[in-house]
Amino acid sequence: MAAIKNRRTALERVEKFLSDTYFTDCNLRGRLFGDRCPPASLSYFQTPRRIPYEEAVVQEFGPAQVGESFGPTWETCWFKVELSIPPAWAGREVHFVWESDGEGMVWRDAQPVQGLTKEGEKTSYILTRSLKESEPHSLTLYVELACNGLFGAGKGSMIAPPDPDRRVTLSKAELVVFNRDVYELLVDMEILLDMAQLLGEENQRSFQALYTANQMVNVCDVTDPSTFPAARGLAAAIFSQRNGESQHTIHAMGHCHIDSAWLWPYEETIRKCARSWVTVVQLMEHNPELTFACSQAQQFEWVRSCYPGLYARIQDFVAKGQFIPVGGTWVEMDGNLPSGESMVRQFLQGQRFFQEQFGRICSEFWLPDTFGYSAQLPQLMRGCGIQRFLTQKLSWNLVNSFPHHTFFWEGIDGSQVLTHFPPGDSYGMHGRVEEMLKTVKNNKDKGRVNHSAFLFGFGDGGGGPTQKMLDRMKRMSNTDGLPRVQISTPDQLFSVLEKESSQLCTWVGELFLELHNGTYTTQAQIKKGNRECERILHDVEVLSSLAVAQDTAFQLLLLNQFHDVLPGSCIQLVVEDALQYYTEIRRAGAQLQEEAVQALCRDLLQPEVCSTPSTLVLNTLSWERTEVISRPGPDGTEALALVTVPSMGYAVVQEPFVPPQPVAVRKQEDGSVTMENGVIAVRLDVMGRLTSLQLLDSGRESVPDGCYANQFALFDDVPLYWDAWDVMDYHLQTRKPVTTLLKPLEISLAGGLRGSVRFSLQVGKSSTLTQEIILDALCPYLRFLTQVEWKEAHKFLKVEFPVQVRSTNATYEIQFGHLQRPTHWNTSWDWARFEVWAHKWLDLSEHGFGVALLNDCKYGASVHRNILSLSLLRAPKSPDSTADIGHHEFTYAVMPHQGSFQEASVIQQAYNLNFPLHVLPASSPQCPAWSAFSVSSPAIVLETVKQAGSGVVEGRAQGLRGCACLISLNSPKAEDRPEAVVVRLYEAHGSTVSAWLQTSLPVKEAMLCDLLERPVAQGHLPVEQRGLRLSFTPFRVLSVLLVLLTPNIAPC
Repeated sequence: MAAIKNRRTALERVEKFLSDTYFTDCNLRGRLFGDRCPPASLSYFQTPRRIPYEEAVVQEFGPAQVGESFGPTWETCWFKVELSIPPAWAGREVHFVWESDGEGMVWRDAQPVQGLTKEGEKTSYILTRSLKESEPHSLTLYVELACNGLFGAGKGSMIAPPDPDRRVTLSKAELVVFNRDVYELLVDMEILLDMAQLLGEENQRSFQALYTANQMVNVCDVTDPSTFPAARGLAAAIFSQRNGESQHTIHAMGHCHIDSAWLWPYEETIRKCARSWVTVVQLMEHNPELTFACSQAQQFEWVRSCYPGLYARIQDFVAKGQFIPVGGTWVEMDGNLPSGESMVRQFLQGQRFFQEQFGRICSEFWLPDTFGYSAQLPQLMRGCGIQRFLTQKLSWNLVNSFPHHTFFWEGIDGSQVLTHFPPGDSYGMHGRVEEMLKTVKNNKDKGRVNHSAFLFGFGDGGGGPTQKMLDRMKRMSNTDGLPRVQISTPDQLFSVLEKESSQLCTWVGELFLELHNGTYTTQAQIKKGNRECERILHDVEVLSSLAVAQDTAFQLLLLNQFHDVLPGSCIQLVVEDALQYYTEIRRAGAQLQEEAVQALCRDLLQPEVCSTPSTLVLNTLSWERTEVISRPGPDGTEALALVTVPSMGYAVVQEPFVPPQPVAVRKQEDGSVTMENGVIAVRLDVMGRLTSLQLLDSGRESVPDGCYANQFALFDDVPLYWDAWDVMDYHLQTRKPVTTLLKPLEISLAGGLRGSVRFSLQVGKSSTLTQEIILDALCPYLRFLTQVEWKEAHKFLKVEFPVQVRSTNATYEIQFGHLQRPTHWNTSWDWARFEVWAHKWLDLSEHGFGVALLNDCKYGASVHRNILSLSLLRAPKSPDSTADIGHHEFTYAVMPHQGSFQEASVIQQAYNLNFPLHVLPASSPQCPAWSAFSVSSPAIVLETVKQAGSGVVEGRAQGLRGCACLISLNSPKAEDRPEAVVVRLYEAHGSTVSAWLQTSLPVKEAMLCDLLERPVAQGHLPVEQRGLRLSFTPFRVLSVLLVLLTPNIAPC
């Protein structure tokens, strides 16, 4: 009989034949499983801790039943499952089926063998593919069940704060006969049905697929498996019809994006890695073609420490080329907020780990889920041996569709990397026809390249690929009407893209994500901890290297730079962990710093009989500094002193010098206060707002008539969905100036070396802000020491500085450089950047004059027209209902200047604000000031001095299961070179310049090296009397390896 012509009825007939809801008593889906058998015994015990297998199996287990619920959230239940396979099942494929709301892992013979997560479509463990008489029919499994889901335990929605009382239900635990022939037939028909539905009525291939599927229903008698081969033969005839040579090729790679912390704590991530990766290696055992791209050295280290048996299997598959380390970084870090040196360390730690563990470094940077990408990343990638980059996050843009999927990305220094966004706009594909068609249709670089990536597997919360995903793609490998699909590797994909790259376009500058710009501000304490700990580790490394003391590690800092931690888009448990790690870094940093100073300046710190007390002042920056310091006075009180300290060195101060003009502070009749120091003069009203800010040399006024600078403003902050992540453009329409005065402006220091005033405001309904405004002698900026008791909900606090400057662009500091962004909203690309990020400073300048805004721990900012705005605090309620509530302390500063920001040393002043001088009591021998390093050009910043080869540690901190899962802060490895230091410099002005690096260290040999500290070809540098001559192009980062003659000891 001819095929029916009613397309709708044919489609629905096939749908119902495959349905898991309708007609399962007589359709094909209802025959997937045969006989069933309950466990011989099911028992469990529960613990609040995440414990190792060895500890779990010796506990006392009590009876458990299917249908029972377990919890609460974050508890762990261990189930002992005793199974007895019926002898009648001989020759059949037998699965152990487990369905629950929690995340499970099967243990067999003391090893993890399978992850079980209903949300990840993994609900069975294959016991045997064909039961043999010789195989054991009775066996015992253990199931480790986490009382949380794949995406945590949000109450009411995925990103809501976790429900502490959530319970998980065990809905199935049984042995079943799995009918493999039914499964294969189901996959065939699902593919054909998708082709029929998705290729469209204008495509004859759609009808061919439909009529074939309809005929398969006719042929197939679900009660008679002998009819299945004929039905499968019909499908095979369709799948074997080949594509033409011009068809697009999809490179499919298994993938499992696992957030190192997000809606679950760090320690749960360790188990997520094990659950996901053991499932992958199980799949590889039976699918030798499967490849799996896996990033984040930290996660490999967790599995290495906590699951050594699984890790050994992973190493085997890495050697076979199936389990493929990618990314080259310690974690998939935030792409905006870490400092330049932190980003270098992400690569340095990651690449060294992969080299040590697997004998190779990664050639692709892999960062699919981060909230924007700094324009300095291309240079850092290339400096770490990487010329390829994969992400997809810009597909989330709220306003503008990014114009490319394959292109060259060019950074601020001119470095380029080949960049690919999978055109399916996801890193968690399922191998469906719809996704293949979208990959081709959505590709914005058709005609330029004919290959693209396809990352398949459940992600974010883990899970990874499934057998069904693989089986779907096997059928689509070369089928007419669909793109070619081949299981591939990142190297194979990028190699063919490189061959096709001659027609590719180039994108210059940052890859700005037009979404999630609230993450520049959310969880201010994490932001502050990050900036402080970057400073601490910088200073410790400088002082330790000069003293040839032990180096410190960055790994806890790097871990907290994961792209849901540093941005603040995580639950409260993660915030608590992160803040605890910052406390550990501060403690260890203080101890290491004290040891380094003792080693460097021991003689200066020894008390001498009848000696006059003096002060040792250390400077860890690469320029001379003259600043006001606070030191102990003769009566034990704090006293101020004006001191000059050489670059990267120290000075011993007895009698501080007097400034040419002391600070003057005067209260006016109207309650306002004026302050001046010979450099700048300011007038403040009773609410602490600047009504005047003048440069005294030129008399130039910064504040427009009738305007107030240092004006606090409160905004409503209710995004569309992603609460901790997003600030929407419409928040700007809700601006309310903060004008409720609690304590009017009063003078707290009357002048001399320092003048200051203090006031308090009420912010919103229940928050308070207290600010001390400080002007130091000779200082070119006015400081604002700010304390906030923050108790708001869905509010956004900013501080604004309107200035008398006109420019169409503002400048923002980024890693190792700066970039410009428009101050107008002419186009959608402009106004989509209504809230942006910066590091230590931003500046608005016209020719000859400008105003800079400096800060010590803030990242969110904006400049619209002539208003500089710094984002201070948010108050989202998901996924952490307590986000930012509490006490905050931070400092920002305003700096008017003549000339450009480069000429005015804005960059150096921002460093000074962030890296205070170190002050210690000392004895008073006659010791000259000492400088370890200096640079001849103000355009060059010496950013880092570190011990060569240091940073990879074997430190231990008690984490999950008492093993070394969370890394501590000591113990350099054997390859460290105490006789060598690495010095990292960058060009900060955007200029081409040559500079001399001078050092008082006894240098035996000097050479250029890359960011992995490998000497570069023709990189030898002659050591001349003036030092080392270095050549820079705009924003170039240079690393210099210095081999020392002897351990350096400072002169006194």
